[in-house]
Amino acid sequence: QVQLVESGGGLVQAGGSLRLSCAASGRSFSTYAMGWFRQAPGKEREFVAAIGWRGFTTYYTDSIKARFTISSDNAKNTVYLQMNSLKPEDTAVYYCAADRSGRISQYTDQYAYWGQGTQVTVSS
Repeated sequence: QVQLVESGGGLVQAGGSLRLSCAASGRSFSTYAMGWFRQAPGKEREFVAAIGWRGFTTYYTDSIKARFTISSDNAKNTVYLQMNSLKPEDTAVYYCAADRSGRISQYTDQYAYWGQGTQVTVSS
């Protein structure tokens, strides 16, 4: 069993930056693929970014490419999402997820474990 806890969300002005963290506990997640998703009010949960179990492979949705960076520190069992040049449309609850297969995926049903989410609000 893996427990995921996100942190780092908050209120920021447009153009600002935030770094989200996702701490995993329960077992080493070094062989898991990790993903970040977000869900805005009234919208479906959408894929943001994912990183493979070795940390070498990353994948991003087009709307955040060149602004967001996903990274992992297996020694700390933590995944990060550095978010720069934030826009009001980035406002959402951001969720961390873990996939036991180790293969990165943009699909929510591939991920077995989810955190509780952290709110990111970007003001204009």
